[in-house]
Amino acid sequence: MAKDNGFLYVVATPIGNLDDISQRAIDTLKQADWIAAEDTRHTGRLLQHLAISAKTIALHDHNEKQRAASIIQKCQAGENVALVSDAGTPLISDPGYSLVRQCREAGVRVIPIPGPCALITALCAAGLPTDKFHFIGFLLPKSQQRQNQLADVPAAVGTIICYDTARRIKDTLQDVALVFGAERELVLAKELTKTFEHLEYGTAEQITTWLEADPQRCQGEMVLMIAPTPKADSEISDAAQATLKLLLAELPVKKAAAITAEIHGMKKNALYKLALQFTGESE
Repeated sequence: MAKDNGFLYVVATPIGNLDDISQRAIDTLKQADWIAAEDTRHTGRLLQHLAISAKTIALHDHNEKQRAASIIQKCQAGENVALVSDAGTPLISDPGYSLVRQCREAGVRVIPIPGPCALITALCAAGLPTDKFHFIGFLLPKSQQRQNQLADVPAAVGTIICYDTARRIKDTLQDVALVFGAERELVLAKELTKTFEHLEYGTAEQITTWLEADPQRCQGEMVLMIAPTPKADSEISDAAQATLKLLLAELPVKKAAAITAEIHGMKKNALYKLALQFTGESE
């Protein structure tokens, strides 16, 4: 008699504090025939802490599409596989998308085991609007790439959330000020659930000053949150705002506003005032 299909469990693991793992996640990892891990050595330390002895298989960005076929075969043979990332919820800026999609197409049931997620952890403590938010994931490594990436975000999406590295965060803050204006409210969350957890509030300049006051502050995992577009800007279309932001990277305020007005058939005055907000300049 053929075995029933096994399951793929998508298991969230702690982003720092190991006590954040749920009992359901522990039970799932104990019962799994295989654990697919982004880094088997990193996951091995978590399993050792939980006194779990399990067979692991590496699944990361470079081998996911190829390794997925093997994992699906295991599930179709009646074995259960638990997918974990190095920290937090798999697929959220972590590997797993290709595997989950292929499992769905192959008829393998995918069962989520919810738990920690850095973007939600940061957002719920930031004091920024939560009714709408837009998650970018990791910001791109080069300044112009980041500026384009941020400028492409429509104005009406609510709070913007992104991940960044400690090495680049100060450069990123400069780019954020250029794209969204020097006065835009930001929240930087670092080392969430760990010993040196901290949320810093302010403008790009204020947060940069805070980081530079102590070299140790510019270390660890970073989640940057950008407050929504001020209501006064909402009358200007998302497309016009994106055009204006891109032109401001290369042109003076008046010139950028004039060209944007011509492109989008709008009044220069409103765009000029918005450009001043984006750059932090005064009239």
